[in-house]
Amino acid sequence: MLSYSSYMLTALAALLVTCHALQKCPGNPRLPGVPGLPGRDGLKAQSRLQGLLESLDTELILLNLKHRLSRLEGVLALNGKTKEVGEKIFASNGKEVDFASALESCEEAGGTLATPTNEEENKAILSIVKEYNRYAYLGIKEGETSGQFEYINGTPLNYTNWHQYEPNGKGTEKCVEMYTDGTWNDKRCNQNRLIVCQF
Repeated sequence: MLSYSSYMLTALAALLVTCHALQKCPGNPRLPGVPGLPGRDGLKAQSRLQGLLESLDTELILLNLKHRLSRLEGVLALNGKTKEVGEKIFASNGKEVDFASALESCEEAGGTLATPTNEEENKAILSIVKEYNRYAYLGIKEGETSGQFEYINGTPLNYTNWHQYEPNGKGTEKCVEMYTDGTWNDKRCNQNRLIVCQF
């Protein structure tokens, strides 16, 4: 069930899309497709609408701030090394666990396992790996087809940095670790590796 905030955000989005498509956004004398009300009633309706729009705008700003704060809370909960690249924040608490526990730790902090989607993100994760001088799990797993890897959300990889002759597990090594040189290796998921999360 959607929360009140979700309903308000949906309503705001629909209103903005409609008014911009018709190029008649609030602030104009009339709403698109709604004839203006004459006299005092028209001014009252327009004033109420303006108040509603300001309220929705405030709600949108608050939702954005809540999202940003929850990301920062997750990073601070890890209380370790952090690196920011673009819209992503990578962080580690220096602990080593198996893949399932690493994923669970990141999700409990409000993030997920680090998933590099380009060279810049790979380098950011590598900087944390080098600081701890330990291999780290990435948010990448082998899919249903042996030898085909994907992000943990099921989308295909759009960037790879495999070590020479990797992946070579042929269905027996379903997780992916990052070496201390930034290259990747497929690995059994029960080994303990550094937790690096992204937010």
